[in-house]
Amino acid sequence: MLLKQIILKSIKMNKFLLVLLFSTAVMQAQVVLEPDSTGVVKSNDSLVVQQVMKRDTLKPFKRYKAEGVSAVVGEYVILDSDIDKAYVEMQSQGMSIEDITRCQLMGKLMEDKLYAHQAKQDSLLVPDAEINGMIDQQMQYMISELGSEEKVAAYYRKDNIAQLRTELFEANKSIKLARMMQDKVIEKVEVTPEEVRTFFFSIPEEQRPVFSAEIEISQIVVDPEITQQAKDEVIAKLNAMRADIIDNGASFSTKAVLYSKDPGSASKGGLYTGVKRDSPWAKEFKDQAFSLLEGEISEPFETEFGYHILYVEKIRGQEVDVRHILMFPEVSQTSIDVAQKKIEGIKSQIDSGEITFAEAARKNSDDKETRNNGGQLINPITFDTKFDLTKMDPTLSAQVYNLSEGKVSEIFTDRDRTGKSSLKILTVTKKYPEHKANYSKDYERIKQLALREKQIKVINKWQNEKIKDTYISINQDYQDCDFAGNWMKK
Repeated sequence: MLLKQIILKSIKMNKFLLVLLFSTAVMQAQVVLEPDSTGVVKSNDSLVVQQVMKRDTLKPFKRYKAEGVSAVVGEYVILDSDIDKAYVEMQSQGMSIEDITRCQLMGKLMEDKLYAHQAKQDSLLVPDAEINGMIDQQMQYMISELGSEEKVAAYYRKDNIAQLRTELFEANKSIKLARMMQDKVIEKVEVTPEEVRTFFFSIPEEQRPVFSAEIEISQIVVDPEITQQAKDEVIAKLNAMRADIIDNGASFSTKAVLYSKDPGSASKGGLYTGVKRDSPWAKEFKDQAFSLLEGEISEPFETEFGYHILYVEKIRGQEVDVRHILMFPEVSQTSIDVAQKKIEGIKSQIDSGEITFAEAARKNSDDKETRNNGGQLINPITFDTKFDLTKMDPTLSAQVYNLSEGKVSEIFTDRDRTGKSSLKILTVTKKYPEHKANYSKDYERIKQLALREKQIKVINKWQNEKIKDTYISINQDYQDCDFAGNWMKK
């Protein structure tokens, strides 16, 4: 596919789909952001490879219709109000709906319903506990934005919060099924080196894109020492909370809201649902979760994140719902001063040339994940060593943006997601300037784009085959839409 085929307005389409990914979970308009017939925009590398979307001429209706049926796909119904609400939600996010037609929204919704319908036909299952966990997170977010459950229900025009949760359950389940079906369709799609080569050289040289600048970074981390006294104090606090809950009937949930340092669960009373033995939790955390009976509270225990007490709220087969309170010891000013002096000495040795940055990291860094590699950071998104300067974490970017290759940053304090502070210095080990795509240097990027294009073709073929075998009914209002797929079964 040549880059000259790119339709710039389709980029806007992808932007509004990002908003719909969350908003449609509330309005039952299940939008799934995977490669499909609407096209793909790969903006991360400034290389846009996209299937041409057929555009229609129908503009958004100026009126809102009653709860009429716009389309039926298999067992799923798309209402006029689903599309109307999508426009309202997009406007509430500050997005322009001028170039987004009802036909485009309808086509996307029908595709997602087709995926969900076929997932059920193929007996793909989603555990209810997983969906409930997603709903808990969504509800917590909406309550934090609007202020209360009553305000959330009113905002979405529901009689009560239970009614909204019911709709959220069905919406989230449909979204999950659609994603699972799409993953299944493309799971075996691969590209050969020859296919990658053909893909790249089919793009005229003058149209080959420019890749943004990238850098490789190394770090040295010094953690202020936590004294045994500080550890004993936090354990004593957790024991006091535990005793108050057990002996006096105090609320575990309330104490978690007031005292837990876990930003992911404190506002939910420390709640995590659907914890499994193979879940990516700390081993000590899972050991406690699966060794206690329902209603029991653990003794204080330590993980790499701090000290916890854990309450088993519900056991459901191989899954448990738990609440926990996380605290970590106070760091004394004396410990901070010692750490500051240590990292200043390390930086001085590097600046004077007495030791290389990599050697200093292996010898002195307190970060276990990076010190053996000389402090080399790994990009958590791509899992390689390169970071796109335009998409880096803002805290990290601020330290290295103007740093020359081989130079060392100033000492700064960084906090992890639990609030724990560390002292750090960084260096840029390699800079890759902005450049036009090169087949040899950028092979991995190009490979991913070639794979994505092939996945799109496979998905489109699958979609058109399933359309033939699925019951589809489309309201007369949409008979003139020029959909990308053969939804009219002409």
